[in-house]
Amino acid sequence: MRNVGWNDTKTDYPTDKCIHQLFEEQVEKTPDAVAVVFEQQKLTYSQLNSKANQLAHYLQNLGVVPETLVGICVERSVEMVVGLLAILKAGGAYVAIDPTDKSQDLQSISVILTLNDLKSEIPNSNA
Repeated sequence: MRNVGWNDTKTDYPTDKCIHQLFEEQVEKTPDAVAVVFEQQKLTYSQLNSKANQLAHYLQNLGVVPETLVGICVERSVEMVVGLLAILKAGGAYVAIDPTDKSQDLQSISVILTLNDLKSEIPNSNA
């Protein structure tokens, strides 16, 4: 006999809202709950939202508007979640950049988010 309960994870989500809007609703409901954990780092929904909003405003000041392609070149980390959420909040669309793939065409990307230690690894770009 199969245990269907464990696999029954289907959920209906609103089709009129973006993921960052649903996230902000969760921030309102549970601001002090832990939203993300990576290794020893933890951020609450409120902390994650604050960091993402700050970065989103910075991206908008750099010219990110709806549908702007924003590259993100980071390893899996809390910063990656902040960056992805910030790009969406700024209206941009994220493009994952692999620093080991020097053949990537980055000409359509106007801004690249990365960390200082990965900066020199990014393929040539005008971003």
